[in-house]
Amino acid sequence: MIIMRNKIIYLLTIVLGIAGTACQQNGAVKEVKLETAADSASYAIGLLVGANNKQQLEMAPGGADMNIETMAAAFRVASLGEEGAMTEEDANAVVRRFFESAGEREAQLNLEEGNAFLEQNKSREGIQVTESGLQYEIITEGTGAKPTAEDQVRVHYHGTLTDGTVFDSSVDRGEPVVFGVTQVIPGWTEALQLMPVGSKWKIYLPSDLAYGERGAGADIGANEALVFEVELLEIVK
Repeated sequence: MIIMRNKIIYLLTIVLGIAGTACQQNGAVKEVKLETAADSASYAIGLLVGANNKQQLEMAPGGADMNIETMAAAFRVASLGEEGAMTEEDANAVVRRFFESAGEREAQLNLEEGNAFLEQNKSREGIQVTESGLQYEIITEGTGAKPTAEDQVRVHYHGTLTDGTVFDSSVDRGEPVVFGVTQVIPGWTEALQLMPVGSKWKIYLPSDLAYGERGAGADIGANEALVFEVELLEIVK
C-alpha cells in the first residue's frame, strides 16, 4: 500500500538470527538425532530462528556481506560460556555500527542513481516537471473535476522502482483503492490535485516526494526514486 509507513530493521532480531544461522552452518547439525522432545524443540527453534535471520539479513543493508563461518565460531564460544574476542556490549555496538554504515552507503547510492535516472528522464518528450521536482507524463487526459486536499479518491496504480521492479500494484490485485488525497506520500498528494478525474498519468518521484530516508518495507530502500502509473477513477463523496 502506498500510505506512509516506516522501515525498521530490528537489530536484536538479526543478532538472534545470527545464532540460528550459525547453528545450521555447523556440519554436525545435519547428523543430529531427534531422540527426545527437547531435541526436537531445540532443532525447531534453531530452524525457525535461522529462517528469520535469513529473511532479516536479506532486507538489511550489508546483510549479504556476513561471514557465516565467523558467526558459527562466535556462536559456539558464547554457547559454551567461553571468553570471546569481544564483550556482549561491544558486540552490540559493532553490529549497530556495521548496519548503520551499510545503510548510509546504500542510501547514498540510491540517491545518486535516482537523481541520475530523473535527470535523464526529464529530457524525454512529453515529460513535464513541477517546481517540487515531480515529473509526469499524461497517458490519458480526463475531463472530470480535480480533487482537492480535502477529498477522498478512488484510484488504480502500479508502482515500480526505476529498474522496473514492481513493489505494489492495485492493478495486479484487480481492485482499486480509496484514500484521502493528503494521506499518501507527497508526490501523490501533489499529482492527484493536478489530475482531472478520468486521467491516467505516469509519475516519477524523487525520493523526497516518496519515502525519503526511511524507505518502506523490504522492497523500497532509503532514498529510492519511484515510478507509478496512476489512474484517477473518481472523487469519492
